[in-house]
Order: sequence, then structure tokens, then C-alpha cells
Amino acid sequence: MLKETDQFYAHQEEPNRSCLLALRKVILSHDTEVSETKKYGMPCFCYRKKMFCYLWTDKKTNEPYLLMVEGKHLEHPKLETGNRSRMKIFRVKPTEDLPLGDIVEILGQALDLYKNGVIKIKS
Repeated sequence: MLKETDQFYAHQEEPNRSCLLALRKVILSHDTEVSETKKYGMPCFCYRKKMFCYLWTDKKTNEPYLLMVEGKHLEHPKLETGNRSRMKIFRVKPTEDLPLGDIVEILGQALDLYKNGVIKIKS
């Protein structure tokens, strides 16, 4: 039987499944203290048990995106605010190579918020 987090990926159609699995690998390999769970029906990634990003697909375009929980603190030209006050998203084209440089930069900025105390983590 698949773990709850694996079920999300198993139910995705290609090319989204491969794209989301690749994003998952990049996120989990970014820091040893990053873990994965499932919240609100989508994969949620935590740093020391504090949520920092999600993976999801756009309802209109069906394309994957990375949702950064503390996006308001992040500055990157490819992050979109939309009508959100706290979070920002990074859209990914599932038929193209992942823009690893951008993804790694955004993940690094996000994790630095937690590591540097901008976002408090309960001990």
C-alpha cells in the first residue's frame, strides 16, 4: 500500500507526475532537516516541522507549481503573488527541464528565513 504522500503523486497524470516527483526530490535533497507530509490534500514540505512549501497544480492550466508559505519575505522575479497576502508561487512547465537554478535559489531564500530566525521555529 502506498504512503499517503506517495498517493498524491501516483494519481497525477504525465507529464505532471514526473515533474512533481522531480520537484519533490529537489526539495527533499536541499536540506537534511526538510521532511514531507500531506496537508490539505497536497504534499507539504516542512523545515524542522514548520511548513515552508507545498506542491500543487493550477486549476486552470493544470500545470504544477511550488507554493512558498512565507513568500511575502522572498524576492525573486519568477515568484507570483496573485491575490495572496502571505504566499507566493513559482510556476513550472512540466514539459520543459526544471529551472534548477531558480528553484534552488528560492528554496535557499525560504530556508534561510527559518535558519536566521526571521520565521520562528518552536523548539
